[in-house]
Amino acid sequence: MEQKSICKTSMVAALLMIVGGLLASATPVTADSEDEACSNRTLRGDYGSAIEGEILGFGPVRGVVMTHFDGKGNFTQVDHVVVNGTPPALAWTPGSGTYSVNPDCTGAAQIIIPGSPFSPVNLHFVVVKQGKEIHQVVDANAVSSVGFRRD
Repeated sequence: MEQKSICKTSMVAALLMIVGGLLASATPVTADSEDEACSNRTLRGDYGSAIEGEILGFGPVRGVVMTHFDGKGNFTQVDHVVVNGTPPALAWTPGSGTYSVNPDCTGAAQIIIPGSPFSPVNLHFVVVKQGKEIHQVVDANAVSSVGFRRD
């Protein structure tokens, strides 16, 4: 009877050691987890975006943008946007602004484009794929964009 008790105790101890070993070697949840809260730091680096839609009263819009987010709430960009078939005065129009990312990965930004009749441009966005992608829409217009982080 005593031997069965020692055997059961040994088996339980062995199982606990195995489970403990598995837990210790498991990959811990890190800041890159899908469940991580977003912040301004989620957007950092260079993002290439395609713009399309319509500026109400002006016509269709198509363009491309390269944006650099600093991870602290500021960005710079250059864009080439064709409005109603008319190319921009500059091949690459510079702009800059600020952004704010909420913990739920939604956010807002304002772009200042010197000399543009559309400046400032206010937009809202969602950050997906752990900051690798951003989907944006311009407030008060039917213009949207999708951007991808350059690796």
